Amino acid sequence: AVAQVEQPGLRGRIPGDLTLRWIRADRALVADSWEAVDVPMSEASEAYEVEILGPDGASVTRVLSTTQPQALYSAADQIADRGALLGPGDSLTIRVFQLSALLGRGAPRMITLDF
Repeated sequence: AVAQVEQPGLRGRIPGDLTLRWIRADRALVADSWEAVDVPMSEASEAYEVEILGPDGASVTRVLSTTQPQALYSAADQIADRGALLGPGDSLTIRVFQLSALLGRGAPRMITLDF
C-alpha cells in the first residue's frame, strides 16, 4: 500500500477541483531505510489507481488512473458522483492502489478524507 495519503482538510481549500496526494511505497528491502529522502523505486514504471467510494463507503463510484503520486478529482466529477462539490464538513472515502508489473494492484490504502 502507499505509505501516506494527505488530508486536504489540514490546509484550507476552496470547493472545486481536488488534488489527491500520497507518498509512494516500494517492496524492495532497500526502500526500508530512514536515511533516504525519497524511497527508491524497484518497479519499471510508476502507476496508481484511486477508487472513489460512494457515500455508503462501500460502492465504487469512480476510478482515477495516474502515473504520479497524485490524482485530480475534478469539480465536474464530484458533482456527477455526489450531486455537489466537496466542502467543509464533508468526508470522502478513497482507496489508493499502487500498481506493479509483477503483482498487479497492491494492497490498498483506504482512508476517509475530512474537509
